[in-house]
Amino acid sequence: MATDGNKEYTSQERHRMVKEQIEARGISNRALLAALEKVPRHLFIPLELREYAYSDQALPTYFNQTISQPYIVAKMTELLSLKKNDRVLEIGTGTGYQTAILAELTGEVYTMEIIPELHEKAKSNPVIQSYHNIHFILGDGYQGHPAAAPYNAIIVTAAPAYIPEALISQLAPKGRMVVPIGTYDQTLYLLTKDINHKVTMHPLLSVRFVPMIKK
Repeated sequence: MATDGNKEYTSQERHRMVKEQIEARGISNRALLAALEKVPRHLFIPLELREYAYSDQALPTYFNQTISQPYIVAKMTELLSLKKNDRVLEIGTGTGYQTAILAELTGEVYTMEIIPELHEKAKSNPVIQSYHNIHFILGDGYQGHPAAAPYNAIIVTAAPAYIPEALISQLAPKGRMVVPIGTYDQTLYLLTKDINHKVTMHPLLSVRFVPMIKK
């Protein structure tokens, strides 16, 4: 069981998670693997479920939301091809685990959450508070956050029925967006925008996310 008081044990559990669930499935970005080994996933999960924190599954968190399976977090992040000076928009802060992984890898992270209580809970997480490149926005992810656009990368961690036009417009030329699309049947897509603002959609794999809430 992963507990708060046994740092050595949880470190071992993270190492095993990375080796058996992430690297074994073909994720090879060294900086990403290091981030997954560093960020304590169990501290983003309700206390009663922390024994499952490093298992190969999504888990329920708070306010009927979920934290994604570790492999899906890794896969979506790797698809963004992040650079150290990139500006990233995350739609769906959740508990902030994906946010912390992004903050390890890139310059500025703008993260949006529509549920006020979840927004506040993520902001108050001591792990999150150790980062100085995360900007929290309470608002409707369908509208994005135009004030800081354009973004080199956008990651959507809840499933809209369609891709919001606002997010496409806020993606920079040569930018990349990873988003699950669909209601019951969902597909993870990679969107790329070229220097002429042409957008191409690449379907990748079947996924299961909570629906993206619209204001």
